[in-house]
Amino acid sequence: MLVIGGYFVVIISVFGGFALAGGHLASLWQPVEVLMIAGGATGAFIVGNSGKAIKATLKALPGVLKGSKYSKALYMELMTLLYDILGKIRKEGLMSIEDDVDNPEESPLFTKYPTILADHHAIEFLTDYLRLMVSGNLNTMEIENLMDSELETHHQEGEVPIHTVAKLGDGLPAFGIIAAVMGVVHTMESVHLPPAELGILIAAALVGTFLGILLAYGFVTPLAGKLEHQLHESTKLYECIKITLLANLNGYSPALAVEFGRKVLFTTERPSFKELEDHVKESKST
Repeated sequence: MLVIGGYFVVIISVFGGFALAGGHLASLWQPVEVLMIAGGATGAFIVGNSGKAIKATLKALPGVLKGSKYSKALYMELMTLLYDILGKIRKEGLMSIEDDVDNPEESPLFTKYPTILADHHAIEFLTDYLRLMVSGNLNTMEIENLMDSELETHHQEGEVPIHTVAKLGDGLPAFGIIAAVMGVVHTMESVHLPPAELGILIAAALVGTFLGILLAYGFVTPLAGKLEHQLHESTKLYECIKITLLANLNGYSPALAVEFGRKVLFTTERPSFKELEDHVKESKST
């Protein structure tokens, strides 16, 4: 909703200001200019990116219209799940979670937390490293290096849509200039027309530059910033899992390990120590 609201502010401010200055909004309606700018930018987008990058971008764009799912409530659920898992390991040993890790959809541990269970990537990340812990073939440093490599891959994949959208935004002003130049060429070949008609042609040409810049900085480039923010938010969830598991591998109790994980969260979503403690106690009582 913030994206739509922001677009609304851009439209009202730009076109409303133009109208208040005495401009005629009808003069800005130039379908041919829009065709040249949008068509040229779309073609360049297809040429400049691989099929995988295009697919990743189209998949990521609908997500910018949704609110963030990374709330305080989500992180409290995640950390309570981690506390339960590590508590079971402490009491019954690593082998006790083998069935939970292999079938999280049927595990009493995981099914208590449906929001986390619904996040396939987070569950896969968590269960993969729990499985490595159960196997006992890797030490703490090796697991940490593997986690870092996977998080780096996650970040690189997440940056693909950001870069493609940013480059698209960077190119739109140039396509606006192209549309304007085409309009000027048309005007120059129509010098036999009366001055009033030539003025209309020149205005139509200038609309091309206006639309290219407006689409770039008012609509497309901000999406790259939004996608980047979402990438950082999603990475925090994996970092929380990573730090908590590593703390446990280093010998800290479940409560302290979860506290390590809590500390890596952004302060806007980070629950307080008391909030998390109360949530864990409430979960135990249910």
